[in-house]
This record gives sequence, C-alpha cells and structure tokens, in this order.
Amino acid sequence: MPLLLGVNIDHIATLRQARYARSPQAHNAEPSPLVAAFDALAGGADSLTVHVRSDRRHMQDADALQIRAELPLPLNFEMGVTAEMLAFARQLKPDFACLVPENRAEITTEGGLNVVGNFGSTLDAVTQLQDNGIRVSLFIDPDLPQVEAAARCGASMIELHTGAFANAEGEKKEEELERIGTAAVQAHRLGLQVNAGHGINYTNIAQILQVPYLTELNIGHSIVSRSLLTGISVAVAEMLALMSPYDLGPKSLV
Repeated sequence: MPLLLGVNIDHIATLRQARYARSPQAHNAEPSPLVAAFDALAGGADSLTVHVRSDRRHMQDADALQIRAELPLPLNFEMGVTAEMLAFARQLKPDFACLVPENRAEITTEGGLNVVGNFGSTLDAVTQLQDNGIRVSLFIDPDLPQVEAAARCGASMIELHTGAFANAEGEKKEEELERIGTAAVQAHRLGLQVNAGHGINYTNIAQILQVPYLTELNIGHSIVSRSLLTGISVAVAEMLALMSPYDLGPKSLV
C-alpha cells in the first residue's frame, strides 16, 4: 500500500486574509482555498486538511463547509479540543478529525497534544466525535506515554509531531528521527494507524521515509511554499514522487 499524502491548505487562506480579513467571502477575495483544494486533488492528493482555529486567523467556517460540500476527497479537520469546535465538527461532518493543541500566541502548532495530562477532556472529545461517525486522530509528540494514552482514549489514529525532527541539526536530528520511529512501532503494536506531520519538506522527506508503519503524511507549508513557483498541482505531484519509494514494514531505523 503506498504512503498517502494529506495536503494542508491553511496558508492559502493565510495569504487571502492578509488583504481580505474583513471580507474573506467577498467575490474578489483571493486566493481561493476551494480552488487550491481542487488543484491539490489534480496533483494526486489523497486527502485534504483544514484547520479552523478559534481566532479564525486563516481558514473560516465557510471555507471548511464549502470544501466539504464540493471537494470529492476525504477531509481531515484539525481542531482544538473545545466545545465550539466539537459543535462545528458535528456540523461539518469531516471524514477525520485531528485533535491538536492551540495557543493564540503561537505562529503555528508548536507541539503535540498532552493526552496524558488532559486525558478526561480528550477522551470526551474522542467519544463525541466517534459517536457522530468521525474517525479521530490525536496529534502528539513521539513520546511513548502519549502514544499509550492515545490508545487508551480509543482514537483510531495518531499523527506524530515531526517538528522537533525538522528543526534539529546533526546528531540531534538522528535522535529525533529514532524517537519518531520508536513511537511509530509502539503505536502499531497498540493497533493505531500511524500518520505524521509538521515541518516535513522536500529535503527531509527522505529521512522520514525511514520511519516504519506510516500510513499518511500531512504536509502543508512546504507544499504551499513550493506552489508559489510551480503551482499547487505540480508541488503535490513532486512531493508524491519523493514519497513513492516508501515500503510499509520495519526499517533499519528500529
């Protein structure tokens, strides 16, 4: 089974909001997240990711609803663990929901969800979403206690946060890669689908392919950045080509 690619197009909306924050749905507001979503589909994306943040800094409710209604791709809805977002998820009815931490001061998501420290609220959110037919993933750091807590919550998937790996250099980068691999092995043993994302780009993707048991990578910023030069369809196709050597099963990393 090939490694799947979920494309996050949040930063298409970031560019639009730079000028049209007060009127994101105006007829001349651009670029369009919906058009970008169809371009990702044309490039071969396996799913699409959108994150409606509590401060609505990029994606708006209307963007997510329109993409869900019109795009013939599975939708992965990234969301904070809040009553507001749980209610919106029930309205949106995405194929998947990925629970992530949110901090209004952060530029982007800076770490994984603390499932161990917030087990009760996470369990409640997972239960609510699954009761509404939505498969749930937990965005967590590659730490074994977090992996085990995710399994106890009843989530069907995790997304391993690869940001520390992406930002590391030298020996530290290899240490972070091994940490991700160890977490992936444990998650697989516990029956969890293993996805990964954050900071993956056209250069470090080769190292990510050493991680065993991956099902899907969720990549946004690097693809949107590349698309400024190539267009989204080509940027997605280029990433898929780099992912194509992946072969499920244990790697030498572990």
